[in-house]
Amino acid sequence: MNETGNHEHPSPLSWLLVAIAWILVGIPLLWGIFKTLGKAKLLFG
Repeated sequence: MNETGNHEHPSPLSWLLVAIAWILVGIPLLWGIFKTLGKAKLLFG
């Protein structure tokens, strides 16, 4: 909150940066999960 007690909303640029960060983290994370599950399937399947 600022001094007047109003809530400040994030700017559209902030939302864009958050989306880009999620993409940059999420794609390698999903790839790692996919590869790990594939190797586990071979090991246990």
